[in-house]
Amino acid sequence: MEYKQIEIKKGIKLNILQTNKFKTNLIAIMLTTKLDRENVTKNALIPAVLKRGTKTLKTQEEINKKLEEMYGASLDCGLDKTGDNQVLKFYIESVNDEFLPQNSEDMLKKSLEQIFEFVFNPYLENDGFKKEYVEQEKENLKQIIEGKIDNKARFALDRCIEEMYKNQPYGLYKYGYIEDMENINEKNLYEHYKKLIGNCKIDIFVSGIVDEEIENIIKENENIKKLQDRNPEYNKIEILSKKSEKENVVQESMEVTQGKLIIGMDLDVDNEDLRYDIMIYNCIFGGSANSKLFQNVREKASLAYTASSSYYRFKNNIFINCGIEIKNYEKALEIIKQQIEDMKKGDFTEEEVENAKKGIIASIKIIDDEQDTEITYFFSQELSNSKCSVEQYMDNIKTVTKEKVIDIANKVSINTVYFLKD
Repeated sequence: MEYKQIEIKKGIKLNILQTNKFKTNLIAIMLTTKLDRENVTKNALIPAVLKRGTKTLKTQEEINKKLEEMYGASLDCGLDKTGDNQVLKFYIESVNDEFLPQNSEDMLKKSLEQIFEFVFNPYLENDGFKKEYVEQEKENLKQIIEGKIDNKARFALDRCIEEMYKNQPYGLYKYGYIEDMENINEKNLYEHYKKLIGNCKIDIFVSGIVDEEIENIIKENENIKKLQDRNPEYNKIEILSKKSEKENVVQESMEVTQGKLIIGMDLDVDNEDLRYDIMIYNCIFGGSANSKLFQNVREKASLAYTASSSYYRFKNNIFINCGIEIKNYEKALEIIKQQIEDMKKGDFTEEEVENAKKGIIASIKIIDDEQDTEITYFFSQELSNSKCSVEQYMDNIKTVTKEKVIDIANKVSINTVYFLKD
């Protein structure tokens, strides 16, 4: 795979992932904007509304027919929270031209035209989005927000993040808030959309067997020509050192059959290059089936149904996630804290370090096995202003030593203990 980045306009970048590994081309458009309470719900609505219709394909039926004509191409959209940013994502996947009959239209060009129309040329009525589409998608979004309580583990994690980042952008729920929907209508949502398109960071990704003419094709597209140069309004990813002096303990009650214990930890680290050491630390501590948490909390003490940890690179946090019997809260917390202290003392082996490195390298190797995974990787590199290739990433993992992991362990502090019980 060969990667190339081109600035189409100021604030708008084209990313080409040239590969013959797949029979499809995948095109993605990422719109990155600041997370804020005023706009989070509007931003969450926009992908779903845009997907309902374009200027030339006004209904879902027309869209589906067009995709069928494109040999079964597929269109999708989504929403992410990345650091203090909200990312609106749009994808179109189509068969590569090399695998189509000789007289077929240029499918890559056709796919580009379609996704640009979906994102930049929506179906409008009376100087706004179609009212019916907006109202229906508001109802769908309301159901998503109300439904977050159904996944108790995810709900507990979101609540822990809300407590850790109270009154900060990252504490916002990526799908927004029901109470904010009341004042959203087809006209002010469209006005917000225009402002978003005019100011957000835009990243276009094209993965597959890509013609060298792709740059010119994109630059000459009418929807792209309309876009202006911009100084994108988004939060640049910065790794900030954080150290908690006091634990914040939050306990909430809900009808649950199993307690959900989430512990948010800060890292007193401000060097992006140390993320490789943190990844190894997390893997040994709670990020694998042989981790300290899994072995000591779940297997030996039988206190947890699940016990793991995850590293949130863009916010410099590690989150511990345990499903436990409610009566085991104190004991489980005690053993978890003991594992944190044991890591600080270096109570793990060189073999565990090497096994963690092998596991992470194996997971990095499969980045190239799926087009959307490749795109996600290079997009995260773009947001963090990193130029690290997949190969360099693996080489950096190999340089991690036990001493470096111990150093990271001693930079960890507990910020928030959140417990969801009955």
